[in-house]
Amino acid sequence: MKKEMIKISGMSCAACAQRVQKAVAKIGGVAEASVNFATEKLTIEFDEQLVAIPEVKKAVEEAGYGVIEDLKYNSVIIPIGGMTCAACSQRVEKAIGKLEGVRKVSVNLATEKAAIEYDSGKIKLSAIKDCIVKIGYQALEIDKNTVDVDKLRKEKEIKTLWTKFIIATVFAIPLLYFAMAPMISWWMVPIPKAVDPMQYPFRYALLQISLVTPIVIAGYKFYTIGFKALLQRSPNMDSLVAIGTSAAIIFSIYNTIRIINGDSSAVESLYYETAGVIIALILLGKSLEAVSKGKTSEAIKKLMGLAPKTATILENGEEIEIPIDEVEIDQIILVKPGEKIPVDGVVQEGSSSVDEAMLTGESMPVDKKAGDKVYAASINKNGLLQFKATKVGSDTALAQIIKLVEEAQGSKAPIAQMADIVSGYFVPVVCSIALLAFMAWFFTGQSFTFSLTIFISVIVIACPCALGLATPTAIMVGTGKGAENGILIKGGAALETTHKINTIVFDKTGTITEGKPEVTDIITAGKIERNYLLQIAASAEKGSEHPLGEAIVRGAQKENLELKKVDQFEALPGHGIEVVIDQVKILIGNQKLMVQRKISLEEFKDMSDQLAGEGKTPMYIAIENKLAGIIAVADVVKESSLKAIQKLRSMGIEVAMITGDNRRTAQAIARQVGIDRVLAEVLPQDKAGEVKKLQAEGKKVCMVGDGINDAPALVQADIGIAIGSGTDVAIESADIVLMKSDLMDVPTAINLSKSTIRNIKQNLFWAFGYNVAGIPIAAGLLHLFGGPLLNPIFAAAAMAFSSVSVVTNALRLKRFKAYR
Repeated sequence: MKKEMIKISGMSCAACAQRVQKAVAKIGGVAEASVNFATEKLTIEFDEQLVAIPEVKKAVEEAGYGVIEDLKYNSVIIPIGGMTCAACSQRVEKAIGKLEGVRKVSVNLATEKAAIEYDSGKIKLSAIKDCIVKIGYQALEIDKNTVDVDKLRKEKEIKTLWTKFIIATVFAIPLLYFAMAPMISWWMVPIPKAVDPMQYPFRYALLQISLVTPIVIAGYKFYTIGFKALLQRSPNMDSLVAIGTSAAIIFSIYNTIRIINGDSSAVESLYYETAGVIIALILLGKSLEAVSKGKTSEAIKKLMGLAPKTATILENGEEIEIPIDEVEIDQIILVKPGEKIPVDGVVQEGSSSVDEAMLTGESMPVDKKAGDKVYAASINKNGLLQFKATKVGSDTALAQIIKLVEEAQGSKAPIAQMADIVSGYFVPVVCSIALLAFMAWFFTGQSFTFSLTIFISVIVIACPCALGLATPTAIMVGTGKGAENGILIKGGAALETTHKINTIVFDKTGTITEGKPEVTDIITAGKIERNYLLQIAASAEKGSEHPLGEAIVRGAQKENLELKKVDQFEALPGHGIEVVIDQVKILIGNQKLMVQRKISLEEFKDMSDQLAGEGKTPMYIAIENKLAGIIAVADVVKESSLKAIQKLRSMGIEVAMITGDNRRTAQAIARQVGIDRVLAEVLPQDKAGEVKKLQAEGKKVCMVGDGINDAPALVQADIGIAIGSGTDVAIESADIVLMKSDLMDVPTAINLSKSTIRNIKQNLFWAFGYNVAGIPIAAGLLHLFGGPLLNPIFAAAAMAFSSVSVVTNALRLKRFKAYR
């Protein structure tokens, strides 16, 4: 199954999102389709053998919406030397246009520049330059202008909406004035006698028509999109606006015809101002909504803005500045003090401290020397670095983080399901209620005008937008805020489940502890020398990736001991290792291994218990099935561990620790950090089983780990949290990734989830509550008991600001503060 994200245009409310989702879900081969109205993105999971992306795009277009092509093309302007006439510019244009990967080329002879759009995945800029040189011209230094196409599109959309609103308002204010002044002339400036409705009713009607026409033109999209959706039997918010305002305009036109035919009393039944003001108010709401929605995605824009636009590469000892997209793997890149690192790589020469705060949130710069990894967007503080590019483009750590955050923001939380179901039926139900209310009032003796007012009010006050925006906007801000604090949440479901967690299981090594253990004690048996024991143990462990084994190797290196050649090596997961050195069989591991091989530990029982009680891990070494000694290794507890666990306990969350270590050592570490429940001597393959046991007790379990052996447990847990400094497998298996190794981010992630879900519930309460209360009031419920009748203009104002209020409430999450 493949996962893709497609940008959709033309959606105006949650009903539109539901329509797109249903249209795509019907395609054979599509396993899952999810449309996020706030991000305007369709996320699909599909079988490439059964369906292709063009088919999906076609289905979206057939449903009446547009597909915004994800621009994978780079734009570049290359100044060209040596062109003398139009034939030269034509020749250059044709030559570049023939290159595979070049989408568009335009050569301007007057400016002597070629504007080119190309796919950097198919052709490199250097190849385009070579082509220009080959046909006899010069490719001069490039204009390094980069354009954020998506940002420009959004800005254009907001500008267009504001322009339409201003035009509508300019005409709506005088329209409202001319409509209201005759009724309340005692406190308003009287209207000119030339258009007095009592004396010149036709002039008065004509004036209102001339004022409402530009407003209708400004809001033409409500009609083109709304009626099209209506004809396709999938009405949306635009349909409601179109129906409501059309009803007011058509009724007013009917009364204008009556005036022409001599019935001057019809002047009292003109409702042009209702339609005009409704359109103006809804355009205002749409404009504010577009601005607010733009703010919800600021986090992703910040991440995207971190990457530098150019890189300085070294070729034959020469420094060459090239666009970031032109950097290739294995190129040597030069980074001067104060510059951003353009791509991921490994330092070849030089040393410096690098600020990685924008990626990890870690405030202290990290020292880098030859052999150390560096990451795109981090800042070189004080030294000169030369490094080899290892990951470029979409493979860099920054690009992967952006992708992860984008996917999370495009996902849906289970809490949104009810809103999605309601949105699908919302508009038809509202239309039915409006029609029933109209008929009920009309057939019980009220006038046509009164009943029409009711009909328009019900149609206009209903707001499916608020329902559609309630959940995704909060998720966008919540996941974005998490990313700002180095907490990467992989989706809406993970964000929602996290707030339900009542039990957290921490892996010990590398999670609660630093994961960099050191040798503390070496105890030998019989005549075996201390250095010999350390030498053979380190020789055996050299091929191991276990932190305890690495500690023994480092201990031998500190003592300058020469390591022996290993003839045979076998890892015994959860127990230790078995090796052959100099034709001698050696076992190194835990107590379980020694018991399994029936090796007596009686001689060192008290000593091993004492070491374990001090929080040290005793590693037993046996030579030819006879105990040769113990090497004790201790790991330092992280500074943040105690504080984080205290915070979790204050939040009412039970904390447990899981480890393959012996029970005494595990309990000693647990005491240091305030953990009561210890799951010790657990084999790697059994960690997931222990999590399952806790779940069987009815607990919502979160597993926090960093190693390969934690991956099954991370998957089994309701929520898996991986430490960012851990292995790729653990990070891949987790629902949440902590970019720092600071355990305070665990309570922060839970608190962020609680804040986001609380915000979503507030939004849903407002969205449902507004519609549940607003529609009956618009239908005349208060009037039935002697109260006032809701004017359609006030109904439109309420509708316009309901969706804005939901987005504004979601933006309050930006004030969220991480625990420190």
